[in-house]
Amino acid sequence: MKRATIYLEEELHRALKLKSLEADQSISHLVNDAIRTTLAEDLEDLSDVEERQREKTLSYEDFLKELKSRGQI
Repeated sequence: MKRATIYLEEELHRALKLKSLEADQSISHLVNDAIRTTLAEDLEDLSDVEERQREKTLSYEDFLKELKSRGQI
């Protein structure tokens, strides 16, 4: 484990302390969990972007025509 110094807004720190007590987990554990979750979401987002880059590009005008042909507008 590495030690790091972070600066939190007072209200965030208070909320984190309360959650820490309620969950019976250290603040460090909660922060590590939050960071892991955020990084996992970023990885998922990057994967989605990569997948979508292979999709056919559709102009705005063509998109409107397609919606109109399907009776959606």
